[in-house]
Amino acid sequence: MGLLAIAAIGGPALVGLDPAKQSLLHTLESPSLAHPLGTDNLGRDMAARLLSGAQLSLSLAFLSVITAGLPGTLLGVAAAWFGGWPDRLLGAFADAVLALPGLLLVLMLAAISPGSWWALYAGISLTLWVEYFRYTRQRARIVLAEPSVEASKLLGLGPWLLIQRHLLPEIGPGLLTIAAFGAATAVTAVAALGFVSVGIRPPTAEWGVMMTELLPYWREAPFLILQPVACLVLTVLALHLFVGGTRRS
Repeated sequence: MGLLAIAAIGGPALVGLDPAKQSLLHTLESPSLAHPLGTDNLGRDMAARLLSGAQLSLSLAFLSVITAGLPGTLLGVAAAWFGGWPDRLLGAFADAVLALPGLLLVLMLAAISPGSWWALYAGISLTLWVEYFRYTRQRARIVLAEPSVEASKLLGLGPWLLIQRHLLPEIGPGLLTIAAFGAATAVTAVAALGFVSVGIRPPTAEWGVMMTELLPYWREAPFLILQPVACLVLTVLALHLFVGGTRRS
């Protein structure tokens, strides 16, 4: 996770090469001192393009998780806190969103604005927030009904103190788990949509787009197409292992 964070923050600047610079005299080259991971079919440096793809995918995943997590958590707490018709209204709205498949929603937005990152970002965020809402509402109902919370209310503690002392410690680990899985889902969705030419479009350096561009050359240079695949697998694996480590701790 630390290496992925460094790759996302530093991007192509870590190798000092332009991911879009072409050199048709140096196509499909093996790794060398000038190009540590080789070059693609247009002579572009693979290391710079992989780092640029990491920057794009992880940044979009982080923004999607934050954008979905904050409103989903707040609405879940509000539904459990007030109950009654606010709870029923928010629950019905969440069910309506779930009735529309998340992938279909992303594809619809991508069709409206082809090749735009904001369409992927909006579609993924609109899909992920329901998980935060449903988990938070369920856990908050249980926590808010506990005798310790009732005693805190009788002592005159305000809503923020109740949330801070009783609710956040209970829902925090679960929210972190959902966030990690949501980030992995976002990274996979971006790569999958790029691979089928629905999401990010060339010449943008994105792992799914890179797989599509390098697929015709898998016989001549199989090590090239394996690189974006390995980046995607390691990213998803790291996020899942992060969740496992959090649960054990």
